[in-house]
Amino acid sequence: MNEGLRVQLERLAPRLAEVNARLSDPHAARELGEYRRLNREHSDLTELLSRFDAYRRAEADLAAAEQMREDPELRDFAADEATEARAKMEESREAVQRLLLPRDPDDERDVLLEIRAGTGGDESALFAGDLLRMYLRYAERQGWRTELLSANESELGGYREVIVRVCGDAVFSRLKFESGVHRVQRVPQTEAQGRIHTSACTVAVLAEADEVSEVQFDPQELRIDVFRASGAGGQHVNKTESAVRITHLPTGLVAECQDDRSQHRNREQALKVLAARIKDLRTREVQAKEAAHRKSLVGSGDRSERIRTYNFPQGRITDHRINLTLYRLGAVLEGDLDELIGALGAAREAELLAQLAESN
Repeated sequence: MNEGLRVQLERLAPRLAEVNARLSDPHAARELGEYRRLNREHSDLTELLSRFDAYRRAEADLAAAEQMREDPELRDFAADEATEARAKMEESREAVQRLLLPRDPDDERDVLLEIRAGTGGDESALFAGDLLRMYLRYAERQGWRTELLSANESELGGYREVIVRVCGDAVFSRLKFESGVHRVQRVPQTEAQGRIHTSACTVAVLAEADEVSEVQFDPQELRIDVFRASGAGGQHVNKTESAVRITHLPTGLVAECQDDRSQHRNREQALKVLAARIKDLRTREVQAKEAAHRKSLVGSGDRSERIRTYNFPQGRITDHRINLTLYRLGAVLEGDLDELIGALGAAREAELLAQLAESN
């Protein structure tokens, strides 16, 4: 471990003591957002300093083993102790480096998951329904809560567009690499000749703002339209103007909600969606500037970027960003996404570690 990193870690002990003191304050929980931030920082610092302590203990063990080598009777034992100590030092050093990697400030947030049919007409809409089911199954496996915010159903089933709110522990950290174009290759239900067609859907994973107020709106920049809600084929036609469409004039972003019978509730949900989209737009603008210097291994997050292909005839799913191919398409579509998501997270971590090594 280099001296600069060691000095950096030694400076963290006083900060942990300061965080402990602030959390012990009887009034600490009054500001809930700050209280949560301090708790996260306390957890991070505790784990980091624990790993650093483990490194220093192994370092002391290595020094002791080196001294024992001078005794001929203990030389073999000392060699084994030294080997074990070096292994523990390396393990602790790698753990410290991972804990020091820059964290995405949105990782702990809930998300708005948007799925839109793209090229492929009705088949694309059907695939959008398959993707929605896949993510809902995955959320269920994770113990997350889901809420349907908006759905525009197609004539033959599936969705032209669907938006779901997903809430739980570190949702964005697990789903953030799902944004992009998902391509499907299969024989559509409407294909009489048995020919394989290629269709695509766009997935956007938006970190939800803690509060709508986190994204500042100038009322003059919003155009709010109300209209009568309707479903596919004229189902659930609402006789009152309860549906709400909100347009953010400076960016042209639009959010619409019509699933609730209450205009007030639809307006509230549409504002949440619009706030998340504006937050996402600002984040991607920052990322685009960074990407001019270095493109992320797992993609830029560009909505037009093809990230994955689902090939039904071969039972194959391929993630093009990390050249990973799995022959277990059925399980993935049932929500078993752990292997894919884990591989994407590992690839991103490897890239960040390489950047850290370069900077050191």
